[in-house]
Amino acid sequence: MAKPLRIVGYAIASKDGMIADRSGQMPDTLKIDADQRQFEAALDNVEAVVNGRHSDENQANSPRRRRLVLTRRVASLAPDPQNPNARLWNPAGASFAEACRALGVEAGTVAIIGGTEVFGLFLEIGYDAFSLSRVNRVQLPGGRPVFPQVPARTPEELLTSHGLKPGPVQVLDARADATLTTWTREGTP
Repeated sequence: MAKPLRIVGYAIASKDGMIADRSGQMPDTLKIDADQRQFEAALDNVEAVVNGRHSDENQANSPRRRRLVLTRRVASLAPDPQNPNARLWNPAGASFAEACRALGVEAGTVAIIGGTEVFGLFLEIGYDAFSLSRVNRVQLPGGRPVFPQVPARTPEELLTSHGLKPGPVQVLDARADATLTTWTREGTP
């Protein structure tokens, strides 16, 4: 019997919970080498990646990864004309399970890498884990938040309210005051 899908989110955010500046760009101040290495290693071990049309990881292995690209430009599911390993997915027209089946993914880990609306959608679908890196020396007023409810609520409050618990805080870069906390649902590895 196939193991069910495990949903894991990956984000790096500023002190005020932003993943990008007000123009939608991730500033260099959020790009922490230790975080990038861990992120890339994690994505090398997943069955598929889920991202919005304006988000991706820009790594050497990116084109080889199976992926779902969220968009409202299709009714439900469609091949991605620019990437044979990807499917365009509109959650209003197809379930997450249907989208994964269209990719040929029915078991293993699926990585959710953003942006804001994608992270918010999977709060409702249900994360099994969420790796949240923070760069506490950076603030991006008016930027793009991790979740749609930020800044009214912190990312940590939202993860807690959706049944996730924080693990130990790992220091990624002391000079940048960058940390990583992996949040997990009780009973999941």
